[in-house]
Amino acid sequence: MGHRKYSAPRRGSIAFRPRARAKSIESRIRSWPQSAEEKSKLAGFAGFKAGVIHVLTIDDREKTPNFGKHFLNPSTVVVTPPVRIIGIRAYSENQNGKDVIFDVYSKDLPKDLRRKFTAKFDEEKLVDSESKLDKAVSVVALVSVLPRDANLSQKKPFVFEIAVTGKDAKTRYDYLKTILGKEIRVSDIFQVGQYIDVSAITRGKGIEGPITRFGVKRKQHKSRKSVRAVGTLGPISPAVVMYTVPRQGQRGFHQRTEYNKRILTISNTQNDAADHINPRGGFKHFGLVNGDYIVVKGSIPGVPKRLIKMRQPIRNFQKKIFEPKVLEVVVE
Repeated sequence: MGHRKYSAPRRGSIAFRPRARAKSIESRIRSWPQSAEEKSKLAGFAGFKAGVIHVLTIDDREKTPNFGKHFLNPSTVVVTPPVRIIGIRAYSENQNGKDVIFDVYSKDLPKDLRRKFTAKFDEEKLVDSESKLDKAVSVVALVSVLPRDANLSQKKPFVFEIAVTGKDAKTRYDYLKTILGKEIRVSDIFQVGQYIDVSAITRGKGIEGPITRFGVKRKQHKSRKSVRAVGTLGPISPAVVMYTVPRQGQRGFHQRTEYNKRILTISNTQNDAADHINPRGGFKHFGLVNGDYIVVKGSIPGVPKRLIKMRQPIRNFQKKIFEPKVLEVVVE
């Protein structure tokens, strides 16, 4: 048996374990940015991935070698139909974690919401909820997104939570009470030029071997009968295969979050007559973009039509938001 002459870095980041299939096609945001702003607003939004285009901009990053030069940026189009605020939820916290104190729903709920769950408006519950706010540590919005509004065929809506910014629970509750049952557009939450975090389920690729899955080096063609198998599964003692050993398994269809994606454009295909965001015949595997959409610099995990959840940046604090200088949108 041969042995390694030099040391080498381990294969595959342990930060991405377990590399198993996601439980749902809808990602789940577990952390929200903490903000003590006096004016409350939703801390996130959602949309559907449409496709990739190129946007010609002028680099506005000062103190960089390319400052002032033209950049052709691969960008992703995300269709962002309005989200409807269907309810308010409050959480209390104890030694076992968080518990739901109350759920309050709006009067006019979408008819398609029956495909998801049954909810109804209770005026007495809405009045009693204010007296329970002293126990609340967080107040979130229950929102629904209809794929039909994005020109998709799916009838069942997506229902999830979005955190709310504000200095205390009472401020957040009062804000949600004013927008309960209303539709919120993406332009009310995000600005052109700001950074956002994007969460989605990546494209599934099925079962892959250790070469593709972890980047393990192929063996010499004369070494063993196998070439694309890992060289050793571990020492002879203890006779156990460690979890860190690269093995074959699922690749793709994982939940991933990408940080600090810049918004290049926020627009609407109906209001902007000179808008040419749609390629000829529509985006591949998606179709034509109708209504509100945003263009995000760079790639976004997932396939077309997949739900994309977005939030305010949790790692980066922008003191000033500069609108990018977009020269041309190149649609193939």
